[in-house]
Amino acid sequence: MPRLSEARLAADVAALLADVAACRACAAHLPHEPRPVLQFDPAARILIAAQAPGRKVHETGVPFNDASGDRLRRWLGLSRDEFYDPKLVALVPMAFCYPGQGDSGDLPPRPECAPRWHAALLGRLSRLQLTLVIGSHALAYHLPDERDGLTAAVEGWRRHWPDVVPLPHPSPTNNRWFARHRWFEQELVPRLQQRVAEVRRR
Repeated sequence: MPRLSEARLAADVAALLADVAACRACAAHLPHEPRPVLQFDPAARILIAAQAPGRKVHETGVPFNDASGDRLRRWLGLSRDEFYDPKLVALVPMAFCYPGQGDSGDLPPRPECAPRWHAALLGRLSRLQLTLVIGSHALAYHLPDERDGLTAAVEGWRRHWPDVVPLPHPSPTNNRWFARHRWFEQELVPRLQQRVAEVRRR
């Protein structure tokens, strides 16, 4: 997109985020009123592209304000203050509203959201250095050539290093996955923490 002055960019982003906050594109499919939850500033250097808010995030309006967020922050080596600094971290999930509860956990992200908003938001990240792709739905959008599933993509993290890192979802519901793949915490997490520290210092 054309380069805008700082003042015009701030106004442009504020208007875009106001449109996101007012979005009701999937209202008919939600068990509650829409409440889009994201964190965004065009100066962010790290993009966290995850799935969709959970119930607690929907209630509080704070992304990753749950046990998943605690684990994710530990993976990244970031404090809460650093994680919630929008000039460092952008949190742009595949859908911005909690999709509701299914038979075996939260429902998938609503499909209306990403085509409607992602290009406009991601195109404004002018200082982006690191993208973390969390979960299978984000993987399909951000790394469409990874067609062998999430585990294979995470095992092959070096293919996209150091700009993009595929990750499993940090939810406690994935504890069995972490127990079966101990290499993830032993091998990838320390490298990820180093990479995040590099980006944070720039």
